[in-house]
Amino acid sequence: MTRSVAVVYDESALLALGRGNRLASQFLSNTEHGPTRHVYVPAVCLATADGVRKGLADHVGALPAAEIVDLDFAGASALGALLRDGIAMPVGHAVHLSRPTLDWPDGRPVVTVEPELYADMPLVRTIRLP
Repeated sequence: MTRSVAVVYDESALLALGRGNRLASQFLSNTEHGPTRHVYVPAVCLATADGVRKGLADHVGALPAAEIVDLDFAGASALGALLRDGIAMPVGHAVHLSRPTLDWPDGRPVVTVEPELYADMPLVRTIRLP
């Protein structure tokens, strides 16, 4: 049985993608060619990145491999707790999606240019983009 692989793109990874980062592009390209590969994009990260780089949301939203994830009730509750701890909203949404769930018992690593943002987050793994 083939195991599914998933990653979460944070704001910095999306901005790197917009600048043409090869590794960020490669993750998405590999995902398009493998039904067991997933790239999750937290909507809050996408909105924040689009605020920095106009048009990025349209670009990412048009990519078939990018799965945009809305902020649901569980996410809003988790994000609220992280905000009270001083975590920025986009980082908080990425943290929420990266933590273990029933569907992803090992969690999903966050693809990021800034892994230090997640250093103190329990159960959060990162993949550093150059």
